[in-house]
Amino acid sequence: MNISNRYKWRLLLVPFSWLYGLVVWIRNSLYDGGVIQSTGFNIPIISVGNITVGGTGKTPHVEYLAGLLNEDFKVATLSRGYRRKTRDFRIASAGSTTREIGDEPMQIKQRFPEVTVAVDRKRVNGVKMLMKLTPPMEVILLDDAYQHRAIKPGFSILLIDHGRPIDQDHLLPAGMLREPACNRHRANIILVTRSPERVKPIERREFVNRLGLSIGQHLYFTTIRYGALIPVFRDAPRRDSEFFKERAGGVLIVTGIANPRPIRQFARSISTNISEITFPDHHHYTRRDITKITRKYNELKNKWQEILVLTTEKDAMRFREHAPGKELRDVFHAIRIQVHFLNDDKDEFDQQIRNYVNSNKRSSILHQGKD
Repeated sequence: MNISNRYKWRLLLVPFSWLYGLVVWIRNSLYDGGVIQSTGFNIPIISVGNITVGGTGKTPHVEYLAGLLNEDFKVATLSRGYRRKTRDFRIASAGSTTREIGDEPMQIKQRFPEVTVAVDRKRVNGVKMLMKLTPPMEVILLDDAYQHRAIKPGFSILLIDHGRPIDQDHLLPAGMLREPACNRHRANIILVTRSPERVKPIERREFVNRLGLSIGQHLYFTTIRYGALIPVFRDAPRRDSEFFKERAGGVLIVTGIANPRPIRQFARSISTNISEITFPDHHHYTRRDITKITRKYNELKNKWQEILVLTTEKDAMRFREHAPGKELRDVFHAIRIQVHFLNDDKDEFDQQIRNYVNSNKRSSILHQGKD
């Protein structure tokens, strides 16, 4: 679809965006006015989310927070467990599957086994259940909860994709916004994610001016850096990216995520011969999908001797529930990604988070209890 046609479609959808915006405004007004109550808890709760549809890097940032706090506090994460097949409150264990708890909670649990990872469609109930655990939780990270007004978090972090500024977007369905961009005022911290490695001071000032930060709000830029390749299947040999750079004739990318752009960029560092199979976000892979991937892999093997089959950590959680042939298992790798703060802002961000948790934990004399 060319630019002209996309513009025409957007114009046709604008009235529906107005209607959607009215519904969102009424809902937020009812919460802001106290007509619908938000539940507060006397435990530090940090909300991480966005106001756009699609990936902004929520899970890597929740993992960053878990890693930051895990050494000093008893940490729990709570999400609804998107696309899982269960509906009740569950705590992830070593034997959990993505169908029980979802792929993102599974990924967090595998990276941080000592963190309590929970899911619940009713997150108020989820927090109550976590607060009953022994030993008691000291901080709860709410994943994808910026629109979840039923809980009043003590600290809120809003993620904005650098390539999709919210002040230049429109409400659904004409644009990608879940709620008006002005509602960014609810955030304590705004993180501009997926930023280029170098953000010039003038660009930083432009972002600050365009977002119109409130007093007390802070803005930081983060980017995604690639870590090691991880075998998707535990019985496969571990090979690093240099192994495939020297030998791989091509890369087959297989993903079921909202935004595969970063993994494409990484794949180009391995080989310029790239093929791709994409599935819907959070897709539960079937035996038929494995057959399709195997067929494509064999087709590429006829062209190049060595093929890297590349996916994301989140997809790897779902692929591990299958058992493809050994040849495919040996070359099937996920790329680990990590959050990196730009402009030497890491220490300041870390200190803000630690200060909030320390001054609001149950034993703190500064804590005021339930809102």
